[in-house]
Amino acid sequence: MGAIPTQRETASRAGAAPAHTAEYTEECARARVTLLGSSLAPGAARAMVRAALAEWAALGLPGTEHLTEHLAADALVVVSELVTNAVVHAGTDVEVGLRVEEDGTLVVEAADQHPSRAPRSVDPELPHDPAEYGRGLPLVAALAEAWGITYRPGTKTVWARLPAQGAEPADDAGAGAAAGGAAAVRAGVEPAGCGEPGEAYAGERRGAASAGAAGCQDRGPDGTSGVPAIPRHRPRDREWLGRGALSFLAEASDLLAGQLDEDLVASLTGQLIVPRLADWCGVWLEDEALGRGAWSDDSGAAVGARLARVWHAGEGYLDELRAALEKDPPRPRDPWRSGPVGHPWPGEALGPDAPPGTALAYPLVAGGRPLGTLVIGRAGPQDALDTLGTPDTCDGNGFPGFPDEITGLVEDLSRRVALAIGAARQYARQATISAVLQRGLLPGAVAEIPGVRSALVYEPRDKGGPSGDFYDLFPAGDGRWCFAVGDVQGKGPEAAVVIGLARPWLRLLAREQYGVPDVLDRLNQLLLDDATEAADAAARALVAAGGPPVAPGDGPQTRFLSLLYGELVPVQGGVRCTLASAGHPLPLLLGPDGAVSTVACPQTLLGVLEDATYVSETFELRSGDTLLCVTDGVTERRSGSRQFDDGDGLAAALAGCAGLDAELVAERIRRLVHEFGPRPPEDDLALLVLQAE
Repeated sequence: MGAIPTQRETASRAGAAPAHTAEYTEECARARVTLLGSSLAPGAARAMVRAALAEWAALGLPGTEHLTEHLAADALVVVSELVTNAVVHAGTDVEVGLRVEEDGTLVVEAADQHPSRAPRSVDPELPHDPAEYGRGLPLVAALAEAWGITYRPGTKTVWARLPAQGAEPADDAGAGAAAGGAAAVRAGVEPAGCGEPGEAYAGERRGAASAGAAGCQDRGPDGTSGVPAIPRHRPRDREWLGRGALSFLAEASDLLAGQLDEDLVASLTGQLIVPRLADWCGVWLEDEALGRGAWSDDSGAAVGARLARVWHAGEGYLDELRAALEKDPPRPRDPWRSGPVGHPWPGEALGPDAPPGTALAYPLVAGGRPLGTLVIGRAGPQDALDTLGTPDTCDGNGFPGFPDEITGLVEDLSRRVALAIGAARQYARQATISAVLQRGLLPGAVAEIPGVRSALVYEPRDKGGPSGDFYDLFPAGDGRWCFAVGDVQGKGPEAAVVIGLARPWLRLLAREQYGVPDVLDRLNQLLLDDATEAADAAARALVAAGGPPVAPGDGPQTRFLSLLYGELVPVQGGVRCTLASAGHPLPLLLGPDGAVSTVACPQTLLGVLEDATYVSETFELRSGDTLLCVTDGVTERRSGSRQFDDGDGLAAALAGCAGLDAELVAERIRRLVHEFGPRPPEDDLALLVLQAE
């Protein structure tokens, strides 16, 4: 009991979890990690918890034999809420801790360095009031045996204790958390740390059960699954509904909000409903590709819908329940009719001795458009199901086993689920359009140039939308190849318009034998003409609509473009390069001896001045010479107040690439840019490397 603790730095095998300090004693195992107070902290904390639980279970440490999938899932939910609370309300680094005690109890902590700001309260004059407040803290109180806040000099720690009880041990607690709690975890719930509970306050467990917790399940003498029992909390339905229903809906809204995948929304819905509101549920989603007219066949079945998710308090019944629900899908109904309707009870799928029950189908409708159906069921003896005195037969809005308060609560939840599914589908449509548009704005392939090796790095900041950076490398005829690296002012549709205008014109002018300066002159005039036409069209439309005059800056914006454009011609002993920079970071030339120099002069952005004229520079790329062309996402990469190119930082980085081939030069510069700051780059990155063989 007094053994010296073992301590070491640990990282997950997959590399996804942050390195954390692990400590093992005879009494408990601990893990601790310090995270930046950013939006990435909850995900990093969850990864640490998964990795720690998986490692402890593999090592067979004391207490891990009591770990279950659902306890691990609850820990992920709690740590997510605690870390999110610390990030939102404190804004400092967060120290996250996790401990498993000898009896299997998990203790989760999140400590920040802003003790004067307690979790959000309705009374700003009571910053240390230990009441149940803050974003997600009611959910923590519902899951935890006890929770509280401890104040020490310079530090505030919020902690929660999760007892091991009521679930079958998992073979791998970390893997179980990732599987059993996947929806809740990916929804944004964060992990927290480990440490001693404080003395300030401990709120006793009360309220709803975990969204990811399993229902009660009888076990046979041989350890196999028996008949699902009635969840123990049902006699307290009225008490819970009177106290926790609004909190449940608020937490559900938080978890559903911002989900960008409809299958994740369906999975999360199952965990929210089972076992708190029902024994099982299924979520049907309409197939958008088939359309509303495909919702039913001659028999009335919803052939345009798919069963996206099935959830049951007893996990051993999932396959049978899924098969039964797929054989008897919900029938289509008027999308304007709200409220539940009866659904056939899948009795055989729940076992020959399963008690009878009631199933209800709720339409999932958003904006008048049917998106799917939510089917829920409650099983058990009628006297246990009718605790609140609901009628034994369907009468008006009453359903056997489902109090009116429950049916109303699920109806409210179904509206939120439908809105989340609709938002996820809208995002998916926009992401698809953006991806197609982005592919159309970039070359399908990069040309190969005799005697020249090329390498490219292109990383748009917004993976789901058009980038403001673009590139091109193409043959121009008569033994010439042209290249371009550009950056449009702004991002999104406006940037796409400019790129869609500039890149085809670059190719056209180059193939019409225009020289580098002439190409820039004409492209500059093209952008100015396009901006003028857009402004005139907007003014005419405004006058036709009878609107007020356009204030300065409110109309169509001038479309600026920075561009590095060049022409390559293979010659004896090397490659002749002619290029010009229009408001773009200047290209750098690396010699075989490591010397770095600029090979262009700065000039005006395209689309700014009517009478701008451009000049070009010509030089030869000799064997081993490397030309580096980048956008300002590289040169202006920030780390605090510093930029990557401060003090000729880019030139110094390129000098260290002497002797490397083009692909390695590109990869090294990319890596140095990413490593320059503690956070991911906040701008698009594009760089082109051309190297004479």
